Amino acid sequence: MNMYTVPPPGIPGCPPGLEYLTQVDQLLIKQKVEIIEALVGFESNNKYEVRNTLGQNVFYAVEENDCLTRQCCGPLRSFTIRVLDNYGNEIITVSRPLKCMSCLFPCCLQELEVQAPPGNTVGYVIQQWHPFSPKFIVQNENREPVLKINGPFCGWSCLPDVDFEILTTDEVNRIGKISKQWSGLLREVFTDTDNFGIQFPMDLDVKMKATMIGACFLIDFMFFESNY
Repeated sequence: MNMYTVPPPGIPGCPPGLEYLTQVDQLLIKQKVEIIEALVGFESNNKYEVRNTLGQNVFYAVEENDCLTRQCCGPLRSFTIRVLDNYGNEIITVSRPLKCMSCLFPCCLQELEVQAPPGNTVGYVIQQWHPFSPKFIVQNENREPVLKINGPFCGWSCLPDVDFEILTTDEVNRIGKISKQWSGLLREVFTDTDNFGIQFPMDLDVKMKATMIGACFLIDFMFFESNY
C-alpha cells in the first residue's frame, strides 16, 4: 500500500484532519470510472480519489445523493460530497444547494460551502456573473473575499487541458490553478469521468486549500458533467 507521512495533529490554525494539506502545493483529483454510467448513461453518485504528486491516495470523496435527484437534475443537482481520509474519517464536507444555472441571468448563480471538519465552515465558493467567462470569488468562513478563480471562455479551451486560474482578489497575481486534464479519447467520449490538478502556494491557508478542493468539484459539475 502506498503510504505517506501525516504531520502530527495540533498544528495551530489547522482544522483536525487537514494536517497533510500543510505540506503539499499540488493535488490530483481523479474521478472514478462508473461502468454502468459508461454503458447505459445512468447517472450515479460521483466518486473521486485525491492523490499527491507521487500518486499516493490522500483522501477519498463520495457524493451523497438520491437516484431521483441525480436523474432529474443531472449536473445541476444539489449535492453533498464527503471527503474521507484513508482511515474512513470524514474530514471535509462540501455542500452545493440546488440552483438554476444560466449565464444570462445574474440571479442564477452557483455557490458552495466547505466545512472542515463537518459542522465547521472554513470557506465558500461564490460564482460571479459574467456573460461569457466562468468567474468565482473564494471567501473565508466570515464571507470575506480571499481569492478569485477565473476560467476560459464558456469554460472551454482548444488545448487538452482547461485551466481555471487562481488569482489574488485584485486579479493582478496568479498564485495557482485548477486544471481539467485530458483523460483520453475513450473516457472523454463515453464517460463523464474527469481528472483535475490543483496547484496552490505551499503556504496558502490550509482552510483555503480545502476550499479549493470544493471549488474543483463545483467546476466539474458545472462544466464537465454530461447532461444525458
